[in-house]
Amino acid sequence: MTETTNATTGSEIAIEQLTEEVGSRVRSVRSRRGLTRKNLAFHSDVSERYLAQLERGTANVSLALLSRIAKALGVRIGSLLPEQEESCIKYPPLGELVDTFSLETQEKAYQLLRGAFSQGQGAYRGVALIGLRGGGKSTLGELLAKHYQVPFIRMQNVISQLAGMDMGELISLTGQANYRRLELQALQQTITDYRHVVIETGGSLISESETYRVLREHFFTVWVRALPEDHMNRVIEQGDMRPMAGNQQAMDDLKLILTERETDYRLADYQIMTSGQTIDQSLNTLIKQCGPYLQGS
Repeated sequence: MTETTNATTGSEIAIEQLTEEVGSRVRSVRSRRGLTRKNLAFHSDVSERYLAQLERGTANVSLALLSRIAKALGVRIGSLLPEQEESCIKYPPLGELVDTFSLETQEKAYQLLRGAFSQGQGAYRGVALIGLRGGGKSTLGELLAKHYQVPFIRMQNVISQLAGMDMGELISLTGQANYRRLELQALQQTITDYRHVVIETGGSLISESETYRVLREHFFTVWVRALPEDHMNRVIEQGDMRPMAGNQQAMDDLKLILTERETDYRLADYQIMTSGQTIDQSLNTLIKQCGPYLQGS
């Protein structure tokens, strides 16, 4: 009797862990995509209440509903399910060494390895600014491009031109998967069309691994970052008053998105913190760092 009870308890614990892991993955992908639960509920035709329960790890996981959620997020359903992780590092001593590194040390090691084995700055087509809205990408990007007399391209404008509709209509009518396809197409077109250019990417581009890989392969990438409060205030100053409704909830969502994306943002070649800096101070820093990638034949 005791063995049966223990087995049942163990099975229940395993199911709870599975449910929590699925919920954590859904929340992580949603945050990386920059979607609210309300947006995801609309596009997946799954109730917002169920999504909240799912992300808390308290919902009964339904493969049918999970399939709709995955489609709305533009990912395979398998990416929302737990799996046995296998290291992509094939040389065991290297993997064992990296496992002992802190996040900061891994970041430094990555930059050293990339510098030693990448194609070098001669292969870069210019500078790409990444990061959340409100960090300063648009302002600094325009000024940096003007200084070096090169084009400044907003990737969202290129995507809209390819789609023949504005961003709101594109995502609402065709969904995340089509948007991501056009995002990669827009990036590839920009690489083809320009020799030296400054581009501003959407904040969630980094959530699509192939697109982010292509971006980092062809551009010197800069994470334009700021404190959460500055991100929020700058967005409001730009005329978007949506964060004012339920301010604390909006701030909590922003912090979650930053947390979920930080590891990917840190893969950038350079970071600049714009909080506590004037526009001129931030611009001068970028001019010094980005010069080699915006000059020459």
